[in-house]
Amino acid sequence: SQKRLHERTEENGGTAPVITSAGALVDALKIMKAKKIAVVAPYMKPLTELVVDYIRREGHEVVDYRALEIPDNLEVGRHDPARLPEIVRSLNYADADAIVLSACVQMPSLPAIARVEAMTGKPVVTASVATTYMMLKALQLEPVVPGAGALLSGAYAD
Repeated sequence: SQKRLHERTEENGGTAPVITSAGALVDALKIMKAKKIAVVAPYMKPLTELVVDYIRREGHEVVDYRALEIPDNLEVGRHDPARLPEIVRSLNYADADAIVLSACVQMPSLPAIARVEAMTGKPVVTASVATTYMMLKALQLEPVVPGAGALLSGAYAD
């Protein structure tokens, strides 16, 4: 969809970068060289499985995942990020190269990223962090945001 949307901007003479959260997430995993990942998503199980299948089709092995099964979008936005470390503890992440703490830009996760990285010893990324990274890159700005996890730490800046 990201490619198709960009093509529409070109067709209309307003070439502009287009970033989607799903595209940003898989691009970020490639930048991080994360082949094996564990995933947390707020979605119901069928939608979470679609997300996991998409990530797999993009060349990543999903070693484990959790569908939080929050049926109401407003409740997704109210999910307490302090619960995320405990959720990650229930994942089989030992063989993962990275943890996707939130596959949804709407679910708050930023306050838990550093704690989950410290707890697991794994780099942590979220759909929001990945989208931020890709937006900064598209705008030719330095993709560094202190306290926002491995991807935005500066370790992956050109």
